Amino acid sequence: MAIDRSPSLRLRRLAAELRRARERASLTGSQAAKELKWSAGKLSKIEKTETKRLSSADLDKMMDLYKIEDPRMREALQALAKDAKVKGWWSKYRDIFGDQALPDFEAEAAVIRSFEALSIPGLLQTPSYAEAIFKGGRYVNPEEIQRRVEFRIARRDILSKFHPAQFRAVIDEAALRRIVGGRQVMREQLEHLLHMAQLPNIDIQVLPFEAGAHSALAAPFTILDFPDPLDTPIVYVGTVTEALFLEEPEEVTQYSATLGDVQGAALSTTRSAAFIEEVAASLESDT
Repeated sequence: MAIDRSPSLRLRRLAAELRRARERASLTGSQAAKELKWSAGKLSKIEKTETKRLSSADLDKMMDLYKIEDPRMREALQALAKDAKVKGWWSKYRDIFGDQALPDFEAEAAVIRSFEALSIPGLLQTPSYAEAIFKGGRYVNPEEIQRRVEFRIARRDILSKFHPAQFRAVIDEAALRRIVGGRQVMREQLEHLLHMAQLPNIDIQVLPFEAGAHSALAAPFTILDFPDPLDTPIVYVGTVTEALFLEEPEEVTQYSATLGDVQGAALSTTRSAAFIEEVAASLESDT
């Protein structure tokens, strides 16, 4: 299936361009709002992407004030505003995952770096494993489970499209040892990991128990890097109740350093594959 461009990133890019244009025009936010005859709050929401839609007329007024005269630039900014209104394929799942679902950013990422401690990364999960994860040992509406599984499996397309994202995952040994969905499901999941590890755009490392304490014990996280320098990296941290997206440079730098430490402590990709094979074989022999 085709992956659409991310409206979240389009909106973020537009806001960044307009903020830079205002600064080049030597205008503060309050000065610009006054010239536009808007409240300071309206302009602030546009620059912070808190407003999901920006009308063509309002955008023209901003570009006129900021003296953006290049027709190509004006056309490009209008295109960004228009694209920001387009819903991606994941929009029908918004009632489950909220307005800032991770696929909004995955769809645009060039490199995705992830550390997972207790489960297999979502992008590498099989349907049966994902179903068992969503059930979580308690009764959940079967239709909701099916939609969640469909959503998760659809996300995997970014790893196999024409220009696939680079995916580098560090998986704690605990995620490999935890038998999710039964031995058969878990064995199939591990075999799928081995298959995915052979793809040129995917690196999988295992962090064994014997590595001891490490700098990522607090929580799993994902770092997304984008092909355009204007789209700065973001960090995604999933929690039970919400998804956190961190964009401040110092936060991204800290998480990048943490992932580097974890990668250094993990097994090489070759040794990791052998490790996964051993765990899968142990499941088969136990059966």
